[in-house]
Amino acid sequence: MKIMLATFVALTATTAAHAERRCGWLSNPATAKWELYDAQGGWEIMFRGGDGHAAQGMDKIPDLTTGEYVRTFAIHGYACACLNVDIDTSTTEHIISRIYSVKQLPLAKCRDDPAVQYFLQNDN
Repeated sequence: MKIMLATFVALTATTAAHAERRCGWLSNPATAKWELYDAQGGWEIMFRGGDGHAAQGMDKIPDLTTGEYVRTFAIHGYACACLNVDIDTSTTEHIISRIYSVKQLPLAKCRDDPAVQYFLQNDN
């Protein structure tokens, strides 16, 4: 039993140690579609059309409307946030495979960051 617990703890620590911190615009532009726009471009978090994809840990995304949030239409919109995530390295696509945590930030943090201002220049 102790060996199984030690193995579980070691595997969990290894997985979390590889998480990347990514900050930028967390966007929910349509039903079942989530994206993150950071300094390296757009990252797919969830997309249910076609082949579909949903990162593990989607439940880590809080109700963004309780903080600073830009509503684009209906319930959809975007916020500024930092996410601790795993990236799918098996593809050249920008895909987030797992979310460990999400921290919503003031909108000004992203608005003032030149590396992610490109997002605001698109039709969002």
